[in-house]
Formats: sequence, structure tokens, C-alpha cells
Amino acid sequence: MKFINMLRQFMLMFAALLTLGGGTFSTALHAQEADGVSHASVIMYHRFDEGRYPSTNTTLEQLEAHIAYLQEGGFNVMALPDIIYRFQSGQTVPDRTVAISIDDAYLSVYEKGWPRFKEAGFPITLFVATGPIDRNLRGYMSWDQLRELQAQGVTMGSQTNSHPHMHRISSEAVRDELSSSNERFITELGLRPELFAYPYGEYNLDVIEAVKEAGFIAAFGQNSGIMHKDDLTFELPRFAFNEAYGDLNRLALATNGLPLVVTQITPQDMVITQNPPFYGFTLSEDMEPKNQLRCFSSKYGKLEVSLLGKRAEVRLPGPLDGPRFRINCTMPAQDGRWRWFGRQFLTR
Repeated sequence: MKFINMLRQFMLMFAALLTLGGGTFSTALHAQEADGVSHASVIMYHRFDEGRYPSTNTTLEQLEAHIAYLQEGGFNVMALPDIIYRFQSGQTVPDRTVAISIDDAYLSVYEKGWPRFKEAGFPITLFVATGPIDRNLRGYMSWDQLRELQAQGVTMGSQTNSHPHMHRISSEAVRDELSSSNERFITELGLRPELFAYPYGEYNLDVIEAVKEAGFIAAFGQNSGIMHKDDLTFELPRFAFNEAYGDLNRLALATNGLPLVVTQITPQDMVITQNPPFYGFTLSEDMEPKNQLRCFSSKYGKLEVSLLGKRAEVRLPGPLDGPRFRINCTMPAQDGRWRWFGRQFLTR
């Protein structure tokens, strides 16, 4: 993802200029409540020390560096469901709260990842597709191993039965994926998960409704951003890490981030009917300095952003290739921190 590196370089350069120039922002706009804040960063992994799969792998060197950074950097690593419960009940969390999530229940999580997180005292949430476990696929955990992790405090979330591209299958098939996996969780683990992660981070509005109807209280994609109390509860963001995009600079940007709070997002559906989409959103009142809002796409890099009051319209110079793409928008905040809002779109 070339635009990740471009975005990182721009943000680090801008932060340095602010520091040298003594740039300040209104303390009234950015003051945090004395007893906590209403946002948190969620980071996401897949597998560990499996170099054959670099796009989803995190090396042990990277993982251990991440753990050390979180231990030594004054972060509050908290169980993901506890954060969700707090936000949904109007409570707060300490500033720089981080949750750790892992998708797909690969065996390397059991053998390499969880022992390191456990030693550090870090809770994790594991999103599991039940089909590969039932079929005893090579490289995945077993139900016995999942029960062992569950007994040690790991939160189990759902990622359907067969891990499909959910927006490409029928509504009936979506409901079956959710209900059949829930039944397997109840049978094997004695619970129905409350948290859901969309396979590949892909969904449409109908899929969201089916996830709600299946009894989940929140759901996560794979778009970058900072989760906050007013976020779309069934389109929550996570920062994905792998070999290529797993250095400490990126972790620092993610875990020190602040939410870029927006409403009235268009188009509402991730699956676009027009390419390029006419993309826009309305900034929350306290999102400043709005004239420093910047947006980037995976194909075109920095994009044109037009502002009319609090309304931001993001224009792409041409159509987007491939089945999916992301647009990340950022804004500088106090103390060298950055506000994030990311959106993933699907072309088919």
C-alpha cells in the first residue's frame, strides 16, 4: 500500500512542522475529561511467525516490539468487549486505551501469539470462523485449543462459518452463515459471541442488518480509524498489521490516534454503484482545524477535498480498480497526535 507510506511521511513531516513552529490548537476543543475519554484504538493481527504468508503475517520480532512498546508507552490495554460495554453505557476509558483483536484462529496464534500476550498481561479477542475448525484444517486451532484459550480469558468473537465475501452471497446464505456458526459456538464453547468481524472487512447494508438480527452487539471491519462512542456500532474500525505494515512508527500513529468524528456519510453503503463514488461526510462541531483535513486513496494518493462549512466532499480523479479500495482521512490534533477516519469501498 503505497499510500500508507505517503500518508505516514506526510503526517510525520506535518507534526514536526507544528512542533518547530509552535503550532497550537484550542484547548477548549481538545480538553479531555479528567476521568477518561470516549475513544480507543483497536489493532488487528492474523498470524505470527508464518513467513509464507507475508500479507497476513506478523514476525515475532515485530510482535515482541509491539508488546514492549505498549508496555512501556503508558497505554491501557483493555479487553475489547469491556470497551464496547463502557461506551454503550455512557462510560469512559483512560486515554490511550488499546484493544487487541486477532482474526481467523490460526494455530500460530495459539503457539506463538497468545503466550506472548498472556505473559504481558494483555487481553485479546479472537474472531473465529467455525468451518475451518470443524474440518480440522491444517494451520488452524482445534476446538480443544479454543476452549483452553477461552478458559484463560480470551474473548471469542464470530467471523461466520465459512468466511465468505458476505456481500456476494444471498440474504438467506448470510443468515445461515451467522446462525450455523452461532450454533457451533454454543455447542463447543457454551456461548454465543457478542462481537462480530466481517470476513475481509467486507459487508453491505443488508449484511449489517443480518448481523444485528443475529444478536451481535457490535461488528468490526478492516478500515483504519479510532473507535469512539458515537461511531457506527456495526462498522467499527481497526488498524491491521502485517510484515510490510507493522513497524513501530505505524503502531505509534494508530495507538496515539484520536477519532475524526463524522456524520452523514455518503454513500452509506460500502458497495458502490458509481465508480468513482461521490464521497462525503459532515465533520462534528469540535473537529478542528478543518482546513487541515487531508484524505488519501490507495490508488491516487492525496485527494481533492472541498469544504462547505463542516461538510467535506472528497473527489477522486478517476475510477478505482480492483474489488476493494480504502480512503483514509486525517487531521492534526494536539501534542503531535492525529485524528483518523477510514472507509473501505467495494466495487463488486
